[in-house]
Amino acid sequence: MPEKLKSDEGEFLSNKGASDFLIQQANERIVVLRSNFTIVDANEAYLEAVTKSKHEIIGAHCYEVTHGLDAPCSRSKPGLECPLAMTLKTGESAHVIHEHATPGGQDMYCDMVTYPVKDQAGEIVRIIEIWRDITEELSYRWERRARVLKADLRKLAQEDRMISLGKLAASSVHEINNPIQGLLTFTDLMQGMLKKSEPSPEDLKDFQHYLSLMSKELERCGNIISGLLSFSRESSREFKSIDLNELLGQVITLTRHKMELQNIQVSTKFFPGALVVKGDGNQLQQCFLNLLFNAIEAMPGGGRLSIHSRLDSSRSNALVTIKDTGCGIAKDNLDHIFDPFFTTKEEGEGTGLGLPIVYGVVKAHKGSIEVNSQHGEGASFILTLPIP
Repeated sequence: MPEKLKSDEGEFLSNKGASDFLIQQANERIVVLRSNFTIVDANEAYLEAVTKSKHEIIGAHCYEVTHGLDAPCSRSKPGLECPLAMTLKTGESAHVIHEHATPGGQDMYCDMVTYPVKDQAGEIVRIIEIWRDITEELSYRWERRARVLKADLRKLAQEDRMISLGKLAASSVHEINNPIQGLLTFTDLMQGMLKKSEPSPEDLKDFQHYLSLMSKELERCGNIISGLLSFSRESSREFKSIDLNELLGQVITLTRHKMELQNIQVSTKFFPGALVVKGDGNQLQQCFLNLLFNAIEAMPGGGRLSIHSRLDSSRSNALVTIKDTGCGIAKDNLDHIFDPFFTTKEEGEGTGLGLPIVYGVVKAHKGSIEVNSQHGEGASFILTLPIP
């Protein structure tokens, strides 16, 4: 390297091209560095960012000024890349994103690019480093990404809801068909009575009894259909007072026939009186339904399902326990059951969305969920939801 370059520290800055470069980029933070990480010069935007005067930074190491470190970033903080070191190693421009603390103590994210300045022999004599504050840009990108993720999650939740609806509909067809057959039988009997010249008192008594039975069967069919329609409907989140006991009763009604067909005995023990929480009825319904479907699928050969609700000892939280005697969950899988798309079922038998959606609903309601299970010994899910 020419002797003059070694001794004349001002030659670089006197170069008109470099001076013009600094002026043109005045809106960005610009610092000129030696290969030993010391600062030669900087523009006003850089000085404002580090809250130091030019006298304080000239000759100081860049990592001292910006990060308060006593060694280059890449050596002091493993994983933190140093663009200057990268440029010295490759001889090419380098680009990284660094996190810096502002004078107010807030985090600032900077897009940093380094450009090598070489002498006639191709040796790097200086490095120009340019900062660009991208904090607001990153924030906007994260917010936009968060909105997209929320929209995707809503779609996934609705897809899972429709899968559950298909299971319910297949089961409910049989449950609705039985009372319809009964209604047809009662209708024939009642029409036969009316064809008589004059019904006897016994006929009229039977007639009233049949009407009462028909009314109950029709009400049961109506409840099943209303539940299916309500469950299939996509709605915005609306928090209001919800009686968990009533909601659990609705879910049991929707799944009872499926459990009977599969020889699953259901026992319930609900908190006496209303157990009211603040929440979204549709989401909580889906949450409980997913847990019941999991329990049903874990007991293909039949078993026992217990559903309990109560207050905790402080009476500030509602607890719902859903316990089955099914195949249980392997220890290695317990840490992953709430991961999206994680499933131990055969391909085509499950989406891996049920339990993640349960977890998301519980968290959205400021609650928690606990799982106790051993392989081959059933599983117990305990949901805790705050009482308003």
